[in-house]
Amino acid sequence: MSTSTQKAAETTKISWPVLAFMAFSTVWGFGNITNGFVYFNGPQVIFSWILMFALYFIPYALMVGELGSAFKNEGGGVSSWLHQTTNAKLAYYAGWTYWACHITYIASKGSGFLKALSWAVFRNAETYDSFPTLYIQLATFGILLLGCYIASLGLNPLKKLLTAAGTCTFIMSLLYIVMMFAAPAINPTAEYVHANLSFSSLIPNFNVTYFTSLSILVFAVGGCEKISPYVNKVENPSKGFPKGMIALAGMVVVCAVLGTLAMSRMFDPAVINESTESFNAYAANSSYWAFQKLGQYYHVGDLFMIIYALCNVISQFAVLILSIDAPLRMLLDNEHTQQFIPQGLHKVNAHGVHSNGIKMVAVLSGSIILVQSFVPGAAAVLRQLTKLNSVCMPMRYLWVFVAYVALRNAYDTIPAEYRFVKNQKVAKFFGVWCFAVTAICCVMGMYDKDPFTFALNVITPVVLTVLGFILPAIAKREQQK
Repeated sequence: MSTSTQKAAETTKISWPVLAFMAFSTVWGFGNITNGFVYFNGPQVIFSWILMFALYFIPYALMVGELGSAFKNEGGGVSSWLHQTTNAKLAYYAGWTYWACHITYIASKGSGFLKALSWAVFRNAETYDSFPTLYIQLATFGILLLGCYIASLGLNPLKKLLTAAGTCTFIMSLLYIVMMFAAPAINPTAEYVHANLSFSSLIPNFNVTYFTSLSILVFAVGGCEKISPYVNKVENPSKGFPKGMIALAGMVVVCAVLGTLAMSRMFDPAVINESTESFNAYAANSSYWAFQKLGQYYHVGDLFMIIYALCNVISQFAVLILSIDAPLRMLLDNEHTQQFIPQGLHKVNAHGVHSNGIKMVAVLSGSIILVQSFVPGAAAVLRQLTKLNSVCMPMRYLWVFVAYVALRNAYDTIPAEYRFVKNQKVAKFFGVWCFAVTAICCVMGMYDKDPFTFALNVITPVVLTVLGFILPAIAKREQQK
């Protein structure tokens, strides 16, 4: 390599602080703060955040770094990792799980879009919640069909808008924390909540509600496997990547803690938990109320809330289209797993899009949307979708840990520039530990006091899992014929 080429390669390297910020914008969002605050009795979530980061998130992120380092030339993510370490069938199940998890996520995006639009237009929670659930769900179904239509054109016209909206939402999340802490000094006469922050008050009640909500925290901190392609682009990966991940964990901890403390000056957990209706309202609207109150503190009315809501309108719809298209491509474009998928799903239209796959998305996600037409209240629908996503989405993380244990079993044959830990027993322990934490939290998260929500949380993943087993059987029969 010539000196000029070597210098050019060095200039393209990512420093560990840059990697940390890249990962932070991918993993963290303002909704994680509000969900944690609402579901874990306000400031008490701080204890749970710290435990989750120390015992789960940091080892998870470092294991992803090792997998990315070992398979730096594989573009299929978890599916490719499993194909290299195990076999094609497990790779198919990983790809299927990644796609199937997005079925519930896609169902929630239309509701999120309508909620954000309602706040931007009407500037309150009551108007949206006053509409009959049937009408809301029919409108949500219409948005899903529109998203499927745009995805079927093979275009991604909202990608730049998504990036812009996501960046704005991310920046506003950080500004919220800074501005909320500054608010009492700028407007000392405003009404603030005086939360009890003594050590004893921060210890949560370890009851059924607590353990069945842990899946929400697992869902919040997951997804860092998206940055695995950048492992070997980091300066001195063996040292730079773990530094970046530790910095990421530190930033997330700081944001989670400070964000929770900021919200504790605005909202009283006793008011949130006084009734089911109150809880549902806060679960659906707390992020908008937070920015609305912030605007009142700074005497700018609803300005901050409207900006946040408009960013969310764009982001929700763009994410809907991306979530229809990208996971489907990961499942159907993988040449190593095509033998397990019926030929009908491989049908490609004139735009190069798997049209039958999109139809399957419309049927499955649409079924969830239409079933929720019988739920009393739009706020209850959003709460149900939050819990359902916290049960289904983390299931894709399970395959990350399976791939990691398989990689360590092939320690001598598959090299990696970066290793999480050198000791094999310690490495495998963390792989099994994180798998167990994810699985247990997902199973416990299925429980809910509301029978309909409980049934939805159980039936949805079961149906999607069974369908994942049925498709290879259909494909096998096709091949035999």
